[in-house]
Amino acid sequence: MQRKCGYPIKKWNDAKRQVREVLIDRAKAGDIIPYVELTRNITSIQIEPQSFALTTMLREIAADEHAAGRGMLTAIVVYSSGDMQPGPGFFALAGRLGKNTNDILRCWIKELKRVHGYWSGPKGKLTA
Repeated sequence: MQRKCGYPIKKWNDAKRQVREVLIDRAKAGDIIPYVELTRNITSIQIEPQSFALTTMLREIAADEHAAGRGMLTAIVVYSSGDMQPGPGFFALAGRLGKNTNDILRCWIKELKRVHGYWSGPKGKLTA
């Protein structure tokens, strides 16, 4: 049986779909979501907020959305305390995708505005 991060691939893909749907709903509302709250919305698998599995899933979603021209959808996933920004994995991927990460706050805000703008605009209403 094929697996991803220890989960059967079908359940992994179901969870990834759920995460993407939650993120799109939040992006349409111009909102953010903490990692811990995001994981509470996943019913197809149990996944921890600070886990390698969640990092992997968010990386896949961000790369897919970036490739589709919709921005890094995972820009809206943040820590629930402290700086309330995405974790280091977001910025590492942003750099690999060609984003300027010299000023991570600027990078994040730019991507956050791009994602919110796309999903709350007319294109986002057609694409979900």
